[in-house]
Formats: sequence, C-alpha cells, structure tokens
Amino acid sequence: MTEDYRATPSGESRLRRIVAPNPSPMTQAGTNSYILGHDRLAVIDPGPAIPAHIEALYDAIGGRPVAAILVTHSHLDHSPAARPLAGRVDAPVLAFGPSDAGQSETMRRLPNLDGGEGVDHDFAPDARLSDGDTIAGDGWTLRAIHTPGHMANHLSFHWVEAAATFTGDTVMGWASTMISPPDGDLGQFMRSLDRLEALGAARFHPGHGDAVDAPGPRCAALRAHRRDREAAILAILETSNTVEGIVAAVYHDTPPALHAAAARNVLAHLIHLAERGAVAPDGPIGPDARWRRR
Repeated sequence: MTEDYRATPSGESRLRRIVAPNPSPMTQAGTNSYILGHDRLAVIDPGPAIPAHIEALYDAIGGRPVAAILVTHSHLDHSPAARPLAGRVDAPVLAFGPSDAGQSETMRRLPNLDGGEGVDHDFAPDARLSDGDTIAGDGWTLRAIHTPGHMANHLSFHWVEAAATFTGDTVMGWASTMISPPDGDLGQFMRSLDRLEALGAARFHPGHGDAVDAPGPRCAALRAHRRDREAAILAILETSNTVEGIVAAVYHDTPPALHAAAARNVLAHLIHLAERGAVAPDGPIGPDARWRRR
C-alpha cells in the first residue's frame, strides 16, 4: 500500500509511504517505509525482510539514486530489509549504531531481564549517525535526533524544510510504544518525548499507523499516560508486588494475548521508579522479582 504526501509549501519534495505486509497487534497495518525526494532519495525504515516489500521499495525508487537508507532502530520489523535493498540500489545504511548502541548504564548493569523481543542482533550500519548529524538531498534535509526509550539505538529524523519528523516507534498516533528492558528504557523514553515536543514539528510520520497532525498534544498525551500508569502501579503495590499481579490488576481491560507485552512495560516502569528511589525489589531486578514501595 502506498500513500503520497506533499509536505512543503512549494510542493517540490515528495514523500511516499509504503506499508509492509506485516500487520499485527504490535505493528498495526504494518511497518511504514518512507521514500523522500525526487531525484536523489532517502529511504527511511526499509522494514522487514519480506521479498515482496523489498521489491515494492525497489520499484518505487525506480532507478533513481539513493543518498542513504536510514534506520530509526534495529527491531526486526524495521531494519532487516536495509542490507538487501542497499545491495540493489548501491546506497549506504546509516543508523545510530548496532542494537546495543546507546544503552543506558542502568540497563547495562542489570542482569536477568530476559529482553530482546524482536531485536535484529545482526544489524550493523555502514556508518553511524550521531545526534545532530544531517543528511541532505534534492529539496530535503534530515537532522538525526537520538530518541532512545523504545530502543537504545533509536533515531528520529527531522525533515527541516517541511517541519516534519519521522518518529519511528517513539511516537505513534494509534497506540503507545512498548518499552521492554533492557532494550527499552522508560527514563530515556520520557526525555525523548520532551525532545520531540520541543521541535515544534507540524507533523510526525511514525513507524506504524497514520501521520500525527498534532505532535505537541500527542507527546503530552503519551507523557500523561505513562504518569497515570506509574501512579496505578504504585497504588497496586499495596496489594500486589509482582509484575504478573500488577498486569492482572492494571491491564484488566487488555486482551490476554497482549499481557506479555504489558508485563515488559510494567517492568520498565518499576525499573524507572527504582532509579528514582520510589520502589525497591526484594532481590535482583528481573521479571520474577517482588517489589515494595520505599
């Protein structure tokens, strides 16, 4: 599926969205891959290694030169198509780094987290982008912004001419993002929301779902959602002190098939609360730990 956006006053730069055929409760209709530019292109988030999707991207590129293939983060629904596509269009793959790049010291120190859901462990970019680096083509300039939280190596890309930002999985309009330690970090996520909101972008182009046309209010809503969830977890700790018990109480309206993902979010909240001294585990931090308020 494709959808075209004209997002600059002059209409000189075109953005095309191609949705990968990988729908699921975690990916909505599928992963959004974006092709930006007319004559010298950028490909943002080439997506999963599905041959039909790679072929759709190749057809949309249509033989035009590709300046770079940009990857927001190395989850299996975003990055595996980068290498085969790069080989076909002779373009470099650019990202913040491999899958453990940018991981916080807290996450590096914690054992027994059993994370790694959907991580592309083989991912390695041709060159690494640092926060603030820019890439340019015909009518477009993209500034890399390190926005960890959903994943440590997550970048967003701010399209300067259009005042629009490609937010990957950090901000989406249809759902909040999953934060699964040790790859995800709630403290990093909250700071990334602040950075994205401060851009003053007119539109967010997320990794899944439709464009977000009110970026500021959406960032505020996601921040409030996390704070409400934190308050609920603290309240439940009076009667239930395990991740499993908290999920059953706090996510009672969530389908059981999503409870495993909810458990990872709860663990992320508990680790964030522990960093701030609000809670503590009775023993090592991990999915099976028992927690208490301090």
